[in-house]
Order: sequence, then C-alpha cells, then structure tokens
Amino acid sequence: MTYLLALDQGTSSSRSIVFDRAGRVVASAQRELRQIYPQPGWVEHDPMEIWANQLATAKDALLRAGISASEVKAIGITNQRETTVVWNRRTGVPLHQAIVWQDRRTEPDCQRLRDQGQAANIQERTGLVLDAYFSGTKVGWILDHVPGARAAAECGELAFGTIDSWLLWQLTGGRVHATDVSNASRTMLFNIRTGQWDSELLNLLQVPPQLLPQVFPSSHVFGETDASLFGQSIPIAGIAGDQQSALFGQACFRKGLAKNTYGTGCFLLMHTESQLQTSGNGLISTRAAQVGAGPQYALEGSVFIGGAVVQWLRDGLRAIDSSTAVQALAQSVPDSGGVVFVPAFTGLGAPYWEPEARGAIVGLTRGTGLGHIARAALESIAFQSAALLGAMGRDAAAGQSAPITELRVDGGACVNDLLMQFQADLLGVPVVRPKVVETTALGAAYLAGLGTGVYQTLEELESLWQPERTFLPTMSPQRAAELMAQWEHAVRQATLA
Repeated sequence: MTYLLALDQGTSSSRSIVFDRAGRVVASAQRELRQIYPQPGWVEHDPMEIWANQLATAKDALLRAGISASEVKAIGITNQRETTVVWNRRTGVPLHQAIVWQDRRTEPDCQRLRDQGQAANIQERTGLVLDAYFSGTKVGWILDHVPGARAAAECGELAFGTIDSWLLWQLTGGRVHATDVSNASRTMLFNIRTGQWDSELLNLLQVPPQLLPQVFPSSHVFGETDASLFGQSIPIAGIAGDQQSALFGQACFRKGLAKNTYGTGCFLLMHTESQLQTSGNGLISTRAAQVGAGPQYALEGSVFIGGAVVQWLRDGLRAIDSSTAVQALAQSVPDSGGVVFVPAFTGLGAPYWEPEARGAIVGLTRGTGLGHIARAALESIAFQSAALLGAMGRDAAAGQSAPITELRVDGGACVNDLLMQFQADLLGVPVVRPKVVETTALGAAYLAGLGTGVYQTLEELESLWQPERTFLPTMSPQRAAELMAQWEHAVRQATLA
C-alpha cells in the first residue's frame, strides 16, 4: 500500500490525515488551537503551539493508521493563509506571536497606502485588494514593534513565512526556508504576473528581501523531514494554501469549475487556468495550486465569518452547547421570521470590502426567539456565499467565460443539510458535496503524490473525485431574489453602523 500524509494547519485546529492512493481517509488526528485576542480586532496564535500540535497530530495519525514512516510516500502541507510569522534563523524562535489573517491591527497602515493612491498599483501587481487581511502589512508591524527586529531583518538574521513556511522550516530542522506560489500570492508582496517577489512592493511596505522564502510550484520536493521526527526522513512534496488546496482536492482543474469551503470563513474559488482574470466586482485574483512550470490562476471571494458565526452562538450568545446542535435549533422554526444576521465581527470581506462594518441582527420582533436567530446565523453563511457567486458570475460573463453551472462544497459546515439546501436555493444551481469532504487535506496529499510519482496526471485525479449528495434548488428565482434583496438591505445597515 502507498500512503500520503497531509498536514492541515487551520485557524481553529491542527489536523493530520493519512490517505491511501485512492484518496480515502485511513486515519486522522486533530488538536484545537488556542485563539489569542490581545485587544479588540487583534487575533494571534502561538507559533510554537502550532508546531507542537501539528507534529503531535502527525504522529497520532500514523499510529492510528498502524503504519510507520517507511510506508509514507510523501507529506503534503496545507495551511491557513496570510497568517504571519517572523523568526530568528539561528535559534528558530519566533519574535512575536503569529498575526492571524483575521487580525485588523494594520488597517491604519492600509488606509495610509490608499490615501497615497497605491490601491490600484498593488492590485495590478498582486491581484489583491489593499487590505489588512494580507501578510505584507503584518510583517511590517512586527518589524516596527519588536525592538531591534528591523535592524536584524536587514542583516539577514530573521525569516518571514506564512504557516506553511514555518512548518517546513521546523520539519526540515531549519534547513529549508521556502513556500509555494499559492501562499506567496497571498502576501501582498508577490507579483502574480511575473511569479517573483516584487521589489517595488517590498520598498513600499518596507519589507527587507532578506526575510523572504524561496518560491516553488505547489507540487515540488521541497525537502525531507528531519529523521529524528518520525524515525526516518519523509519527502515533503506538496504545499498549497488551504483554499487553493481545496480547489485542487475538489478536482477543479479546468476553467469555470468552482468550489466553496465552509470553514471558519467561507472561501469561493473559480479556476481560470492560465488566464489571469481581474475582477470588476470586488473579488481578487490569485495563483491556484501549480503543477509544473506554467502558472495557474483563480478568482476568489473571501467571507471572514462563516462557520465562526456558529462558534459565536455557542461561546458568545451561549444559545447552544455544541456546534453540532445548531441545525436542530434552526429547524425548530419554519424560517428565520424575517430576521437577518450580518456577522461582520471583523468587517466584511468580498465583495463588499467594508473593514469598518460591524455585526448586526435586523428584523427582530417580540416573536423572535433563539431558533430564528440560529436560523438567520446559518443563512448568513449562505447569503454571503451567494453574494460572492453573483459577483463571480458577473466577472465570468465580462471575461466571456462559461457560467458556473454547479458549486462543489467542502469544509466542516458543508455537512449541514439545511445550510446546503438553502445555498442551492439562493444560487439556483446544484450544490454538490463529495464523498470525501476533507478536500483541503486531500489536495495537499494529491500535490505530494504528483510530486513523488504516486500519480502521473490530473486526469487520474479527476477520476478519483466522487459526489456524495447533490442539493437541487427548490425555491423560485423570484423568492431567492427577494431574500437576497433583504440581505443587501441588512448589509447596508451593518455598514452604516
């Protein structure tokens, strides 16, 4: 048997999954990741905790699978993107907590750049909207707020990386400082047209080039694990940011194929192959996972608060005891009773890009109960995703691309049948859930398998993808349009707030 080990380091947990050659889950292990909130709008993780948890889950997964390192052909890494770590090259010790993608502390820096007229320049080079979401301003913040950091960076003593680079460094015993094109394209420092770090952007954001990792295709032998970790070395042959990895794991290799991942946030990506398509509707252009020398692109829309709204119902409102209880509470009422929930806890992402928006629950009456609020919370995930798909459809039409005819889904919340049916109703297209919903980890495993000869072609991987259930729209287009209009009205209220 041939096995592949995927390390899936996410925002709320670290997981490791062992897959067989057919893409079936053999064993998995998971540990929650502590969330650190130093002040409102700030979100941090402990990089050493990330590493310890990820290594522990990898060992646990191998143990549960009953296999040794010698039976693992390769390791693939997929990771929460944009989250930023700076560490000392000699000691491997981080200078500061990791600044998470959700963190808004650098919004004033972004506003200064907007005031300088740099937004269009940055988008032209990176495909990204100028926003605190991305890594570039986070790096600058660490260098400016940790004593001596900027001088050390300019002397080449420090390393910057997104979480993939941090794990790769640790796995290889500090021998490899690298990343892949998909993660590099999320830093606001990488030119997605040339495939290189952009010297003008580095100067603009005051990031010394000595900090940066080497950039390779996503399917590539980056290095080998230190033999002390698993008893022998294992090739690390695939790296991709979590959403590009999920796109790959969903076998969306062709233009017009789209997937939505329902995780902490929601991330809708549509493959555009070798065509860099720019958005006129608030989406971003990004590098897709790359196999071989040719660049691959995607259009993306990011919802900052997706499944995290269910966590808020549990931990903030204390309306439920566990996240799994939300469907039963939502189904205790026939509909939301006119309640609309805009979960703009950290601003609104695509297609709105309103960093100052704040959460709002509108349409409350004396008859409103927790069931209505829970249902509105679930529906907010579908509303935000529908807004993204609408923007993507308009971009596809403008670029003379084929319309999206189905949406492939994955992530923890996609197992919620109520949510998936409502999503299909709003979109008016089938929503397809695959048999293996762990597509983020699966994408990393596939990339590693391609990099080590386990698989030979993309067509081979396409043949492995299988649907588990298809949700067909049952709502009239007129009713769906009415509901979307209610949503947009609530968004305007949240933005004014």
